[in-house]
Amino acid sequence: MRIELATVPGSPDRPNEDWAATALPASGQGGTLILLDGVTPPRGDDGCVHSVPWFTARLGGALVELSGSRPDLTLQEILAVSIRRTADAHRPLCDLSHVRTPQATVAMARWDDREVEYLVLSDSVLLFEAHDGSVRPLLDDRLDRLPPGSLSTEAIADAQVRNKEGGFFTAAADPSVAARAVTGRTPLDRVRAIAALTDGAARWTQMFHEGDWADCLGVLRKEGTQALIDRVRALEDADTGRERLRHGKTHDDATAVYAVP
Repeated sequence: MRIELATVPGSPDRPNEDWAATALPASGQGGTLILLDGVTPPRGDDGCVHSVPWFTARLGGALVELSGSRPDLTLQEILAVSIRRTADAHRPLCDLSHVRTPQATVAMARWDDREVEYLVLSDSVLLFEAHDGSVRPLLDDRLDRLPPGSLSTEAIADAQVRNKEGGFFTAAADPSVAARAVTGRTPLDRVRAIAALTDGAARWTQMFHEGDWADCLGVLRKEGTQALIDRVRALEDADTGRERLRHGKTHDDATAVYAVP
């Protein structure tokens, strides 16, 4: 089994809000992969005394523990329990009803000797590579289907589409959001490799169009996770006219995980 992980903050002046982990059971069979992308709040009050990295570490820790130790629970159930556990950890101090209470996107995969179970919530990416080299992207595409103008300002997004019916969903303080995740199962013998990317690393395909998902996974397989992030950073630095970056940060936190079950 091969597992490789790399993460780079968007700025040396800000903490990395991504979080990732992998775990192997004591039996040596199977494994689990967790990837979170913390949502950076706008400046001002978000109703919480804790930082986004605090939240992603708490949520991620619960997810990796339960996905590795509770095979009787589905990933959807594990996400719901983990959100509830994290919310309970700061409910007495924070306003968890605030639209910008700490939150994150989620991508998870868990495999045993028979199948791979997966879950995606919001815009992180899971990629499954088959033995013939074809790549299947597992995406939550609700952000791509929003009404025009829904994301034109943070205030409009918060009022109209963030964690709302007809909009998009992230893991925040409401365990019921787990039912909104994209989930499924695939036989293990159909999966040669698994990759998970936060949107900062997925820019290579989604923003800069340097290749499709199969090309992206090829970079991970041949050059490694750090190499993909380095390529993204080079493209960002080269876009001095902000032709591709006009709607985003110059550098975003970027995390990539590659696993061969």
